[in-house]
Amino acid sequence: MMEILGLLSDGLWLSLQPTNLILILIGVTLGLFIGAMPGLGSVNGVAILLPITFLVPPASAIIFLAAIYYGAMYGGAISSITLGIPGASTAVATTFDGRPLALSGRASLALITAAIASFIGGTVSNVLFTAFAPPLASVALSFGNPEIFALMLLAFATFVGLGGDDIPKTVFSICIGLVFAAVGYDEISGAPRLIFFDISGFLHGVNFLVLAIGVYGIGEMLWTIDSTRGKITSTDAKMSVKGIASDAKEGMKRGWKGTAIGSFLGFFVGILPAAGATPGSLMSYGVAKMVARNPKEFGKGHPGGVAAPEAANNSASTGSMLPMLTLGIPGSPTTAILLGGMVIWGLTPGPRLFTDQSEFVWGLIGSFYVSNFFALVINIAFIPLFIWMLRMPFTILAPMIFVLSVVGGYAATKDMHDVWLMLGFGLGAFFLRKLDYPLAPAVLAIVLGPIAEPTLRQSLLLSSGDPSIFFTRAIAGPITVIAIILILLPLFKIIWTKIKSSSAETPAQ
Repeated sequence: MMEILGLLSDGLWLSLQPTNLILILIGVTLGLFIGAMPGLGSVNGVAILLPITFLVPPASAIIFLAAIYYGAMYGGAISSITLGIPGASTAVATTFDGRPLALSGRASLALITAAIASFIGGTVSNVLFTAFAPPLASVALSFGNPEIFALMLLAFATFVGLGGDDIPKTVFSICIGLVFAAVGYDEISGAPRLIFFDISGFLHGVNFLVLAIGVYGIGEMLWTIDSTRGKITSTDAKMSVKGIASDAKEGMKRGWKGTAIGSFLGFFVGILPAAGATPGSLMSYGVAKMVARNPKEFGKGHPGGVAAPEAANNSASTGSMLPMLTLGIPGSPTTAILLGGMVIWGLTPGPRLFTDQSEFVWGLIGSFYVSNFFALVINIAFIPLFIWMLRMPFTILAPMIFVLSVVGGYAATKDMHDVWLMLGFGLGAFFLRKLDYPLAPAVLAIVLGPIAEPTLRQSLLLSSGDPSIFFTRAIAGPITVIAIILILLPLFKIIWTKIKSSSAETPAQ
């Protein structure tokens, strides 16, 4: 343990060198605004700025890119809360409660809760990363297709809680999401499927960010215009130093449980290859709602609904670095770009990296702590600017939301087909909301569908079609059983309620 602390102190000292510290400050600030811009996100930000890193040594280069990654994880919450448009897919779950808080004049509570939960999630994941990197990498490696499908099934089990009490509408919403998730080429056979009206744009599938921006950007704008019936005013958003302290206290008092769930669950999901921060944040939101004392408050403006996904996406972003460094397997799209950068710089990710390039690895780990701290400080410093945006009349905000949504929808894939699709999703989301259908399960289904379907099919191919593979394996078995119990729980509740009501009526007869 003393050896690890010594190496970490060396890494912190390296990351605090003037050049690296300046790169961290620039990277975090850039990442904050890249994450807040719909359609950009950490993947595009890191990819765009990767060529700049060839001007500095490899250790400084990856510290700079990791700082952008950290800043983008913080920044994604900004547009989700202030405009209702997810800055990135990792911040979609933040919209569920962050936007209602902003509309009720509590934007500062949502933004401060997001910043503090992000900081705690990042700190917890940094400590776990520092202390348990090699054993956690071996755990991640033991997750095969059956285990990943079992984990996705567990995530689906939380959907029922997200949809409220109307189970049929929730199931319908999930099915809609799964249909859109299946659009494009079949991953196993390679055959095209669900190419509506033979439009070639559907061949590349439905991009999740396009759907998210359509549902929560265009759909939210239409809903606000309709619900206010022309009496559109500015949001009553206020900010003061005293308010920051009280909001921080309230945010942690009501959101500590979501923060704890997001910090640990996000890191665990983040270390799994091909999972990443988006499933981690969505699963954390679902679990936080399930264990909440008053789950019906979620979706209406609960700080725990902001804290859980924000802690999770920051924790998962650090977690996804672990398989990249220890196994050479990227844990997310962003770390795949970082992996490419490491190879270009002449570094070989894998088990020997910790011994052969000790200074590089521990400099990077040290920068996680420094980046996390400065991301919190810079985020809180910019909160008054974000609050000022909310005080603009909605007659100005609505066109801005529309333009940002269109730009974000195009930036995601550089295809006009997706812009039209995004507008269609916005209209569809508006009408579904008018009919009181929950939107969150559909959004979550389109995220987890592309992970769950191939892992299910590959697992069944592995077992020659025998579904018992999900119950007989040491890790997959318990997860599958818990998921099935959670899925059947609403049915048990309905039966139990009917038994209680019938027993209460019997004496009267």
